[in-house]
Amino acid sequence: MRKILILLTILIWGSVLPSVAQVDPTKPRYDEFGNPVDRYGNALDPSTQPKNLKDSTEGEIVSMEPKLFMWQISERLGIPTRVPVDTIFLNFQNSNLDEGYTNTYNHLGNMGSPRVSHIFFNQSYDKDTPFFMKPFSHFYFRPSEFKFTNSNIPYTNLTYYKSGNKINGEDRLKAYFSVNVNEKLAFGFNIDYLYGRGYYNHQSTAFFNGGIFGSYRGDRYEAYFMYNNFMLKMAENGGITDDRYITKPEDMADGKQKYESQNIPTNLNSAWNRNSDFYVYYNQRYNIGFTKETKVVTAPLDTTLLAKHNDDEHNETDHEHEHEHLPAPQPKDSVVTKFVPVTSFIHTFKVERNKHRFISRDEPKGYFPNTYINLDGNSSNDINTYIGYHNTLGIALAEGFNKYAKAGLTAFFTYKANRYTLPTKDITRQAKYTEGILFVGAELARRQGKILNYRAMADFGLSEKYTGNFNIDADADLNLKFRKDTLIIKAFANIGNNRPHFYMRHYHANHYYWDEGKNGMPKLKDEFTQKIGGEISFPKWQSKIRVAAENLKNYTYLGPEGTPLQYSDNIQILGATLNQNFKLGIFHLDNEVTWQKSSKRDIIPLPSITLYHNLYIETKIAKKVLSVQLGADVRYTTKYKALAYMPGIQQFHVQPDEGSVNIGAYPVINVYANIQLKQTRIFAMMYHVNQGMGNNNAFTSPHYPINPRLFKLGISWNFYD
Repeated sequence: MRKILILLTILIWGSVLPSVAQVDPTKPRYDEFGNPVDRYGNALDPSTQPKNLKDSTEGEIVSMEPKLFMWQISERLGIPTRVPVDTIFLNFQNSNLDEGYTNTYNHLGNMGSPRVSHIFFNQSYDKDTPFFMKPFSHFYFRPSEFKFTNSNIPYTNLTYYKSGNKINGEDRLKAYFSVNVNEKLAFGFNIDYLYGRGYYNHQSTAFFNGGIFGSYRGDRYEAYFMYNNFMLKMAENGGITDDRYITKPEDMADGKQKYESQNIPTNLNSAWNRNSDFYVYYNQRYNIGFTKETKVVTAPLDTTLLAKHNDDEHNETDHEHEHEHLPAPQPKDSVVTKFVPVTSFIHTFKVERNKHRFISRDEPKGYFPNTYINLDGNSSNDINTYIGYHNTLGIALAEGFNKYAKAGLTAFFTYKANRYTLPTKDITRQAKYTEGILFVGAELARRQGKILNYRAMADFGLSEKYTGNFNIDADADLNLKFRKDTLIIKAFANIGNNRPHFYMRHYHANHYYWDEGKNGMPKLKDEFTQKIGGEISFPKWQSKIRVAAENLKNYTYLGPEGTPLQYSDNIQILGATLNQNFKLGIFHLDNEVTWQKSSKRDIIPLPSITLYHNLYIETKIAKKVLSVQLGADVRYTTKYKALAYMPGIQQFHVQPDEGSVNIGAYPVINVYANIQLKQTRIFAMMYHVNQGMGNNNAFTSPHYPINPRLFKLGISWNFYD
């Protein structure tokens, strides 16, 4: 805890000192009530402060109001999309839960532990995500998931989560800093430190990510850069030895004792998984176009900041303030010169290295089904390494450069050079595999329409062993005025034919060892998928329904022994999610209901119904400067034979028939309070408040119990200037 407080202090000062250098110490500052404050926000005596420290005149000086926006980019082509700034306090208490905001993941209980979505249509991963990082979506992020920031003054966010004590508690500290050098160039850093001691034996997690990023958004040249380094260490206990410690504790000690969670025996006591991953990402674009002059009428200050990749006019507004007693300036005609891009040349480069290591000692006999390397011992030390170099080159015709260019067209090709290093049965040597993968593709997109927008992208494999691989993605959205609301209709479709992931074809470790086409394992066929779906929503009515259907052929999965299997016939998945929120004064009831159907539940097991309900009051108090949310939510899934977790491969797999268990049919209820004062958000939550009530089938994954009742806290600060 002391280390965390020291780090927090350093980060706070690190965010304050750069801003002090940019602020004139003689310039008066005021809080939102007009009271004078010093540069640190401390109140000053108004009688001792002139209204202008530079002279004795009575001119009013108003400090610059913070303005910022955030956006994400597509990883391949670097196309930006505006995203909301993370300042909303509603449901802040759910922002650090492994099960997600609305009950969509199974996990192992402890903060940061591996997880897998039990909502099938949330399981699609980026093909370039390293195999061993897929279960850590709560911590690991791709370049396309990162938020860039543009702001008129430095912006810092510090967030801290805390629960439990020094023995079993959880801590997480996140820091984000961004500053603009000018209206085009911005840079910053992000830090994420997570430490979960675990409420069950040998279950700790210790994760760290540190990164830097930058962006340049000029008329002719645009660039995005980021570097991130992830280090993840996780103790593995293999689950508890007997579920009756949770389901029927009275049977385990003749009814005389109730076991504390730390005292329940587990399958493994000396095993760890470690992942280290770093990537460097750089996307750049050079625009060719023309300038044109447009006559406009000067209007009041417009603070709207657009996130379109070819429009930076948000930084051209006039920030001068007029005295309130002066008449408002009259609109005047003026001429604005604007650059209009016509053609863009795109280059994206990414290098990523991932190292996975599994270490175990004193392995219990029979826990692992097979042994291939250390035949005479009961320990493992498996190391698998991946490094990839990816380049994309493209040329784009811009959308909207004249009235006939209603859509943008982009052509590109991507080359990936991947190298894998695996151990072998001969401990004196390693197996090395290299792949060169070439794809060509094109995108047709309209993103600036007020009523209709659409996107269609296709890519095709050309290199050896990837010929015949392809992906075609398309989506569209239609916005129609409907009474006092807007009817939003979205549709999406995908068809693809792809080779299974490398580690599904080749993997070497002490207890898991396979190569397609060898030792009885057949060659894996390409996976063929077809998906279609749509969504209808009314934002003001807070109503949304989403439906989807998918057909899979040659589906590749990890079977009961944790080894790859392929189902050659078709598997159909149907799903629908309904979101409907209700409001009556300060009372709110938010609801999310998901229904799913799998034609092969023994291969793709899914809960038929997943529920999330959140009942709360939302209001403002203390002269309406303090926002408050008080409530309780409940999460529930119907009973089903969920995927099991295997530490030896750090992946989820189908349960074996012998000893299989069902989880679900158990509600988890949390009670919470959220408050927001200015730029500070705070929550307090009693997690799993219903522990010991009703049935005891309290598991997040087979043989991994839900954490017992515990108190959680979180605080998030936004600093400006």
